Amino acid sequence: MSKDVLQRNKDIHSYDDIIDMPHPTSKKHPRMSLYNRAAQFSPFAALTDHKAVMAETRRLTQERKALDESEKELLNEKLRLIEDAMENVGLGPKEEVSFTYFIPDEKKTGGAYVSIHGMVKKIDRYRGAIIMEDERVIPIEEIIAIEGQGLEWME
Repeated sequence: MSKDVLQRNKDIHSYDDIIDMPHPTSKKHPRMSLYNRAAQFSPFAALTDHKAVMAETRRLTQERKALDESEKELLNEKLRLIEDAMENVGLGPKEEVSFTYFIPDEKKTGGAYVSIHGMVKKIDRYRGAIIMEDERVIPIEEIIAIEGQGLEWME
């Protein structure tokens, strides 16, 4: 017989002495459940948040528009008329008003312009906010447009 054949024959029979022995079990550590064993080989998701990050990157924001002094003056005059109407009769809680204002984005630069339509409950000059009947709060500094019945002539 050749040397290679003898070596292969030796390799085949090298574990004959232990092949039929029972599998060793630890007396200190219990056997792992099949569920936990399978979890060791589950795929590793290194990019779990990748889709969320990409969606956030694609989400568009708008830039805040800077109003000039005449536009600010017009908005202040409209707010004054709404206050006067609330104190008297006219516009007040009986007439609806539309506000367009900027909401800054919490995660990236810019934000979004939102228009809401409803009845004004209170104009809180101290807090710098308009409180609507449905309790929505609009920051006065972020308003870029006010529309409503009785205010059209001011455009």
